[in-house]
Amino acid sequence: MDHANRDSLHEALLTPEGEAEPRTVADFRDVTFMDSSGINVLITAHRAAQDAGGWLRLAGVQEPVQRVLALVGIDTLIPCHSTLEEALTS
Repeated sequence: MDHANRDSLHEALLTPEGEAEPRTVADFRDVTFMDSSGINVLITAHRAAQDAGGWLRLAGVQEPVQRVLALVGIDTLIPCHSTLEEALTS
């Protein structure tokens, strides 16, 4: 996740305005890199979901991306789960 594909991530994570209680699980098992562009999209999506009474969760976050999320504190805002099943049922 970087500047080149942040728009795609943004479109995938943000729900249409006015949608009540959006609940989103993003599958990150194939994501091996994230820069500040991806972090900013995650923060925006988290805030939008929270403002609408919903949530955003991440699943399958690989170690390199998990380190970045922990470094900036995103892992304290957005729950990260080992599997999709865990993210969907917690």
